[in-house]
This record gives sequence, structure tokens and C-alpha cells, in this order.
Amino acid sequence: MSIDEFKANFSLKLQQKNEAYFNVKVKPNANVSQIKEITSDDVVRLDLKAKPVQGQANEELVRFLAKELAVSPASIKIVSGKSSKEKLIKIIKG
Repeated sequence: MSIDEFKANFSLKLQQKNEAYFNVKVKPNANVSQIKEITSDDVVRLDLKAKPVQGQANEELVRFLAKELAVSPASIKIVSGKSSKEKLIKIIKG
């Protein structure tokens, strides 16, 4: 799945169900924050500029996803994996 297809599917799920879940795998301390790929099992692989110290990478993840998916940062929750590279993300329609 391409990144554009992922964003379109995400928007559709959010409109239909008022919430959407997806898995991410993050690589902190990268040169730039960006979506690298959507894997065959629909995991969003991301690079994050922030370091994994005192929640900085999680904060960057929320800000980055909010910008990329055009949602409020307050609507994004890290359901599981706060101290892991693999996380489950929930976004609720605001």
C-alpha cells in the first residue's frame, strides 16, 4: 500500500467509524521525521527526528501524525507501546 492509499483509507475509516487504529514502527533519532513505508501487513514505518528520551519521540510522533493526517494532536492516543518502537495508535474524530 502506498502512503497516499494509507491516508485515504485512514480518512475513510475515521469518517465511517469516528475512530481509526493502526500500528506504527518508529526509528527515533533520524535526520528527518518522515513516513518511510507502509508494510504488507499495514504497519506504518516512520523515522522520527526526536530522541527516545523522556517521551520526546512520542511527542514528536503525535505532532508528526497530526500534521500528516490533518487531525488535532489531542485526537491521537498511543494505546500501547509507549516505551517501544512498535506502537498501536488510536485516532478519534474530533
